[in-house]
Amino acid sequence: MKILAIAEQRDGSLRRVSHEVVTQARRLGTALGAESIDVALIGAPGLGAEAGGLGSFGADQVIVLENEALGSYHPEGYTSVLAELIEGGDYFAVLLPATGEGKDYAPRLAARLDLPLATDATRLEVEDGEILITRPLYAGKVFATVKLTGSPRLISLRPNAFGVEESEGKGEVIERSVEVDSSGWRITHRETIAAAGERPDVSEAPVVISGGRGLQGPENWKILEDLCDAIGPNCALGASRAVVDAGWRPHGEQVGQTGKIVAPQLYFAIGISGAIQHLAGMRTAGTIVAINKDPDAPIFKVADYGIVGDAFDIVPRLSEEIAKLRAE
Repeated sequence: MKILAIAEQRDGSLRRVSHEVVTQARRLGTALGAESIDVALIGAPGLGAEAGGLGSFGADQVIVLENEALGSYHPEGYTSVLAELIEGGDYFAVLLPATGEGKDYAPRLAARLDLPLATDATRLEVEDGEILITRPLYAGKVFATVKLTGSPRLISLRPNAFGVEESEGKGEVIERSVEVDSSGWRITHRETIAAAGERPDVSEAPVVISGGRGLQGPENWKILEDLCDAIGPNCALGASRAVVDAGWRPHGEQVGQTGKIVAPQLYFAIGISGAIQHLAGMRTAGTIVAINKDPDAPIFKVADYGIVGDAFDIVPRLSEEIAKLRAE
């Protein structure tokens, strides 16, 4: 029995979610008695150095699938290369990140190989030799625990929902030059436009500060930016749908059912009432802090810590105290 984890890179550098997926593959492999934890990494030639570091997170074998045409993500190219690897690998389970890329190629893989797929998992357990997968349903209103039949089982993991642990792995890197026929591809990748700013993407940041209509206007976002700066470079700004629809903030910051699903270690909901559509995008955060003037706001039902009061008074004071603590 073997477990396969699919790592993700951008511009030749591994993304943090790759460490999470490999960590969980090692944990499952240990519980299931797997003989090997394999990792697949796709990209242009030259990824070998990055791949070697995955051994410290439990990877026994890192298979680097290289082709110049795969330097940037392409759904048809990635699906074809991964399908071939999985078909010849005798894997019990395949873990992949539920990122924008993973959500795109996972169902393609499942359809092509006729395999069962569980998406956006937030917890994995092993019982009687089977993997029990916890995942949200109905916009996060309920959580289901499911078991897949068929092999290998495809499971996508919600970013930041799983921790990262270093563990012993052989870390053997195998570089394979793969052939791809791009002439039949029906999708053409033209360009990738990176989001402006130096802060991490809201879906990957360990700390997210989101604002809602309670901030009254885009000019007041400065208090959230100051709080984010006080916390440090691993903090990202988010926003509710109402704020994005009003044009106060870019769509890339929207958190919720129709925005991005986040699972940071710490989530601030400031001036956000807590509509179910927003809760669907952030309720699996490790710790939730809510600040709202309305003591009956639904956000307080899911918050670990709640502050009833004026955000324009509370947030600047909070920023000041955090900055003092970090300066000590």
